[in-house]
Amino acid sequence: MSPNLDLTSWSNQLMTAILKTRFLLTLIFVFLAGFAAPEQAFAQDLKAGVGRMDITNRAGRVNDPMYARALVLEGSGTTAVIVTLDLVALEEIGAIKATFLPALRAKLKKEIGLDPGALIVNCSHCHGSPCADVLERTAEAVKQAARSLVPVNIGVGTGFENRVQENRRLKLKDGRELDVRRAYSLPPDAEVVGAGPIDPEIGILRVNRKDGRPLAVVYNFAMHPIMGASAGGNTADITGFSSKVIEDALGNGAMALFVQGCGGDINPAFYKDLDSPRDCEPQGNRLGLSVIRALNKIPAKKGGVLRRINQKLTLPRADHAERIAALEAEKARLVNSLSSTYLNLDQFLKLNAKYSLSPKSPSTNSLSYLNEKAIGREDYARLDANNLARLRRYAKNILAMEDITRIETNLRLLRKHQANGIKLGKRTFDVEVAGLRVGDFVMVTFPGEVVCQVGLNIKRASKHKHTFVAAYTNGYIYYCPTVEQMQSAGAAQEDSECIVAPGWQKIWETRAAELIAGLLAK
Repeated sequence: MSPNLDLTSWSNQLMTAILKTRFLLTLIFVFLAGFAAPEQAFAQDLKAGVGRMDITNRAGRVNDPMYARALVLEGSGTTAVIVTLDLVALEEIGAIKATFLPALRAKLKKEIGLDPGALIVNCSHCHGSPCADVLERTAEAVKQAARSLVPVNIGVGTGFENRVQENRRLKLKDGRELDVRRAYSLPPDAEVVGAGPIDPEIGILRVNRKDGRPLAVVYNFAMHPIMGASAGGNTADITGFSSKVIEDALGNGAMALFVQGCGGDINPAFYKDLDSPRDCEPQGNRLGLSVIRALNKIPAKKGGVLRRINQKLTLPRADHAERIAALEAEKARLVNSLSSTYLNLDQFLKLNAKYSLSPKSPSTNSLSYLNEKAIGREDYARLDANNLARLRRYAKNILAMEDITRIETNLRLLRKHQANGIKLGKRTFDVEVAGLRVGDFVMVTFPGEVVCQVGLNIKRASKHKHTFVAAYTNGYIYYCPTVEQMQSAGAAQEDSECIVAPGWQKIWETRAAELIAGLLAK
């Protein structure tokens, strides 16, 4: 065999071997890809843009500005828009009415072709007052974001903060649950045996430009931002300051979007503190720093799944007739328990101070008691017994009247919602729920003031590590307490300022699980 022929044969064999090797490597790569992390298997190039507009009503005193912030995300033909508003709610309470969201969607569809289902609008639930043209300014924030899209990397993680919030539901010895609000007093400490849960987790989505500069941070946390400013005036409250801390720390025009979680029964810490001025700034600073601390541990990576789901959910409407009857009966019992009293408020306060400061000899000095005892008299002792009985009756009346105030407040709410339900003549109503996935960040949304326990249930039931829940989103349907909480007679406002029947909880938790599964499906 000639040398040329041998060389040709060897070359053909080598090429065949190379092709076989390439094919084998391709098969191995495809096989291994099936076992890759979901994020790797579905990685997509993403673009994002941000926009912000001041929505503060500046007719009166302004402590700090309120904003409409927007984050537009695009990837593989999908668009998702997160809008956060420093407002109490989208409808029913506050200045924003039910027409706001449909009008915003119609405006954005007409002007930039945005699919209405792409829009997720979350309210922080601060109690500031917005400007008259908040709709137009919110739309402009979205349009700013849509005009400024840039390629981005994303990162997902969690932070931790347990110092700025507290559950306002108190569990009492008699089995009742009361809530801590400005509308009425705290129950006696001796009657309190526990409080509801908090959720210290901060859900975080990090969005960076390709050069590493931060573009946006979305952070989800459960707490009413209703502390107020020490000087008074309009304020974005705790979460306004936390967002400012984040934005100042990141620089580069980065935007922080606070997404309210299941904080229906979560107050700021020290909400009822009477020893210091109300000041939302320190708590906001603390929350913001906790987000920054977590961000330092969250890298941004190339690509990520962008997926959204928007659905209608039918919920049962509450029938409050039995709860109204129970509260009316309890109110009548308390009224009948009031007793005649020898004292007025001035006398009560003076006597209470005397008998607290010197319980062994409140009426006079100890020597007088000893002298009386020596001569066989007990005038001071009888006076003390009578005064102590008077103090107890007066205090009992005060406690009863405090309970009556609480009950009457909640009765008015129950009667209002019962009348509205009867007027509508329907036992069910529809709400909008949504799901959003950005990379490994998975979030489901609900329009009501969902209590903390429900959010915890949804997150614990999810097999996905980075699952988060947003309430106060795409509508407003008042408080949404747990089944157990709704079994009370209505002593807590969450149970009374409520239009959902107890069955709502199972319906929503089931649908939330379905939304999460849909977002994670391959």
